[in-house]
Amino acid sequence: MLGPLKNWWRKRIIARSPVSEVQWSRAFSALPLLDRLPDKDKQRLRDLAILFLHQKEFSGARGLTVSEDMTLLIALQACLPILNLGIEWYRNWVTIIVYPAGFAPERTVVDEYGLAHRVKQPLSGEAWLRGPVILSWEATENAGELDGSNVVIHEFVHKLDMLNGAANGFPPLHGEMDPARWSGVFTAAFDDFQQKMQRGIRTGIDSYAASSPAEFIAVLSEVFFEKPEIILHQYPEVYEKLKTFFLQDPLAGKYPEKP
Repeated sequence: MLGPLKNWWRKRIIARSPVSEVQWSRAFSALPLLDRLPDKDKQRLRDLAILFLHQKEFSGARGLTVSEDMTLLIALQACLPILNLGIEWYRNWVTIIVYPAGFAPERTVVDEYGLAHRVKQPLSGEAWLRGPVILSWEATENAGELDGSNVVIHEFVHKLDMLNGAANGFPPLHGEMDPARWSGVFTAAFDDFQQKMQRGIRTGIDSYAASSPAEFIAVLSEVFFEKPEIILHQYPEVYEKLKTFFLQDPLAGKYPEKP
């Protein structure tokens, strides 16, 4: 009984959305990232974004007023990774904080000698375990331009990674996926990427991916959705794992199948 009731409630939320067709058209037009989607998937993404906007709260920092158009751009990009997963994958948290530009939270860092230091690190986005997603609007405004860099996808993939604890590059996998195989593929690719960065080899992937397994999957997910051919060329096994996890193939139909 709970399933039909939930579906009825969600359809009701979608039907009562106050967002106009003009606003949706403007939002999609601003995101070349979504051009590859067929119309039926664009409609499903829009419905998912409506549910997302119903469940989440936006807050502007440092005097920023978060407009409805801004929330649409964020919601559509945030919902792309869960297009075939469902809104439940963004459960147990509510808030999205948007700064006008980059921000630099102050934190305590302990060095190799056990000494604690207060440091500020400039950021364009951040995701907290069981807490908010924080975004810089300066970095978010043009995030869907197919340059391989997308702070919204990056931070929301961290949220998927955090569903089973602290972000570590190992999100909850679907039942048919082999955890050992996932770990082996990503560990080998991460080690290879770190070696390439140390040797100064260009890959088309942001070097920040080398900082940790959690950042590796978040950065590669940005590229997977924006410039998927790079992942397919550099790490074909990773591409297959991401395709299986997200239940999406950004390159579907772009290349003919090999005989």
